[in-house]
Parts: sequence; structure tokens; C-alpha cells
Amino acid sequence: MDITWLGHGTFQFVLPGGETLLLDPWTDGNPAYPKGFEIDRCDTILISHGHFDHIHDAIPVAKRFDAKVVAIYETCHWLGTKGVENCLGMNKGGSQKVGSVTVTMTHAVHSCGISEDDGSIVYGGEAAGYVLTFEDGRVVYFAGDTNVFSDMALIAELYKPDLVMLPIGDLYTMGPREAALACRLLRAKTVIPMHFGTFPPLTGRPNQLQSLAPETKVWGLTPGETVTW
Repeated sequence: MDITWLGHGTFQFVLPGGETLLLDPWTDGNPAYPKGFEIDRCDTILISHGHFDHIHDAIPVAKRFDAKVVAIYETCHWLGTKGVENCLGMNKGGSQKVGSVTVTMTHAVHSCGISEDDGSIVYGGEAAGYVLTFEDGRVVYFAGDTNVFSDMALIAELYKPDLVMLPIGDLYTMGPREAALACRLLRAKTVIPMHFGTFPPLTGRPNQLQSLAPETKVWGLTPGETVTW
């Protein structure tokens, strides 16, 4: 499959048959979004939580492509009030088949308020992560925004992820120190760092994580760079 980091917490997965997943879509106003990059297909959107920098473009993209949208129940309810028709709400510990991918929702340690146009913040359920199990048996753990938590060891035991995607920026998520412990708890062989460098306060960097987690391959991507996994 092809994986493209679109800056911050946004990723595009294109599977061998063309099926396309978009994770935490933030394109409009994302300073790290690659200039000129076009999303020309989207079958499934996965939302880890309702903060603007993870949900901002879910509504227009879902409507444009008639995409299925996976999120925690309360966030799906909110999206439904905004005219998104194909919401597949779920909750932590649950799994469902979406297209060819089995999606399992995991815990995350973070908040989840959704900003309305009038400046108010509404309840969006809880923040979450996802385990994605593909038809070829490979498993990706997308942590979303989170701090390290001890139950990451259960994610390793239950799902044995081959590839892990962790935030490392600090301030709003864990930084490299905490992410290094997450690597050990998850027994991660390969980690793609995310949620860093978008704004000056997000100071964590992949090389810092690599120095703290030498047993893990830290696969640092550049926004807009497509890699094959």
C-alpha cells in the first residue's frame, strides 16, 4: 500500500486495489499540508477525535466522495447533524469491517471537544485510536492524539501491530520521551512519527525519538512524500 503523510495528524492510505483511506483530515489551513496535493478519491475517513486539527475537512471530503466516516458515537452523531450521511459510529474495544479493512477502536489519553462556528465547544465523546487490520494480515496502530498509557501493552498483546503511528510533538500530545516508552510497550518495530513541527510549540522531532528508542526503526516522513509499505 502507499502511505502519504499530509502533515500534522493527517494520512492517506491507498491500498493495492485503489481503495483510499483518509485519517484525521485537516487540509484547509493546515500549515504543513503539502502545497498542490490533491485528494482525488476517498472511500473511508477515520476520525480519532473532534479537535479542529483532526476533523476540519471531514465534512466537505465526506460529502464530495460520499465516503464512509468512522468515529466514536458522539462525534458521528454531530457529523450527522451537519449532513454527513454515511457515519459508522463505534466505541472503544469494538471492531467493524469498513471496505476491505477491519477497524478496531482503541483508547487514547486526550480530550475531545468539537468547536462550533459560533465559538462554542460541544461534547464529542472521547478521543480514540485505531487498529487497522488489512486483508493481507498486516496491522497498523494509529494512536491519534494521546499520551503514553500502560494499556498500550494490551494493544501489543491483542493486535501485534506491524506499523505504529505515534504523535511526538509535545505540549498537546506526548513528546519523544513518552513516545519512546510507548514504543517499548507496543513492542514496535517501525514507527511513523506525527503531530510535530506544524506550529513552533510542537518541538518533538523524529531524531530525538530515535535516540531514545534505538531498538525501533523511526520512519520519518516528509509531508507529501508517498512511501510504499
